[in-house]
Amino acid sequence: MIDEFKIYFLFFDRAGYGESDPNPTRTLRSDTYDIEELADKLQIGPKFHVIGMSLGAYPIYGCLKYIPHRLSGASLVVPLINFWWSRVPQNLLNAAMKKLPIGFQLTLRVAHYFPWLLYWWMTQKWFPNSRNPKDTMTERDLELAEMHTKHSYIKESALRQGDYVSTQRDIIAGYGNWEFDPTELSNPFSDSNKGSVHMWCALEDKQISRDVLLYICDMLPWIKLHEVPDGGHYIIHEKRHFEAIIKAACSE
Repeated sequence: MIDEFKIYFLFFDRAGYGESDPNPTRTLRSDTYDIEELADKLQIGPKFHVIGMSLGAYPIYGCLKYIPHRLSGASLVVPLINFWWSRVPQNLLNAAMKKLPIGFQLTLRVAHYFPWLLYWWMTQKWFPNSRNPKDTMTERDLELAEMHTKHSYIKESALRQGDYVSTQRDIIAGYGNWEFDPTELSNPFSDSNKGSVHMWCALEDKQISRDVLLYICDMLPWIKLHEVPDGGHYIIHEKRHFEAIIKAACSE
């Protein structure tokens, strides 16, 4: 597939992951410009396609907002839902939030309203702050997650600096106050600027609300929605689904 489409993949560690320096003031905007700076320093060219999954999709929204001129395309795979977006109907966001386990809901609220307390919240033992994976993942998700986390890079390198400067700051950046709402985004592509934006929705996903993603795509008809009937939250780790995601990204 890589030979067919003449592409290559560039993976990088966001601030606080792997050997990337931590950034105590990380935001959606700063993570977006980190991507642009990395692309320039590696001289990969004026345009590139970005792909993000789940919580890792928030910088993709940032690229569409802050550096659309650098994009040849974008793919949002089961992207996070920020429950404090300003223009998505509150009833949709409330319904999506209520589907999550109470511990997960509380963690997101702490990250949004009291980000300086998140480390304490994640380490305290008095209140529920985590979730049982069985409540938020399908059986296949659990199998894929186990295979994925066994990878030596994940266990030994990606989280070497600790959860606080990596995953917890991801949560703060992703669920904090954004400077824009996804429905306010402008189409970065026209006849003279070819490219496409894709959103992938897994219909068996227990974490990401289909209704919210449908609303965003209804408001932004230039985003191509792909629904995966038999997919859960970890569809990107399924070979056939991953290949479908890449082929769609390379089709235009």
